Amino acid sequence: MSQLKLVVQIEEEKEQKAAQAFQLAQQNVTAQKQKLQNLQQYRLEYLRQIQNNGKGGVTAQKYHQHLSFIGKLDKACEQQMGVISRASLVADDRKKQWIERQKRRKAVEMVIENQRIAAERKEMRKQQNTMDEYAAQKFYRAQKEKY
Repeated sequence: MSQLKLVVQIEEEKEQKAAQAFQLAQQNVTAQKQKLQNLQQYRLEYLRQIQNNGKGGVTAQKYHQHLSFIGKLDKACEQQMGVISRASLVADDRKKQWIERQKRRKAVEMVIENQRIAAERKEMRKQQNTMDEYAAQKFYRAQKEKY
């Protein structure tokens, strides 16, 4: 039984490591989403700035530069969405690994519990047999004394 307790301890450690990996992966997804939000916010502010500056008039070259930069920001946003997608897949994978580790630990704990219950039942049967034997001997002696 102590070997199984060692297995449970090892499984608990693996489960904790898997939980930490999942947590780190979730934090990465959150950080990547924040980066996207920052990029989108910067793009929006840049567009507002262009509108404000454009009221006074801009040259064609300046207008082209602004459009080019907006295109680069759009591309950066698209790339960041890809990063978020990959990070989410990693987080999902880490979650699955964590859940699998939980299942393994619980399975070993269930084996230990079943063994404990079986040992308890065996002990109860042993005690019952002892009590039955004692009662039978007492009955036998009582019958012997009658005759």
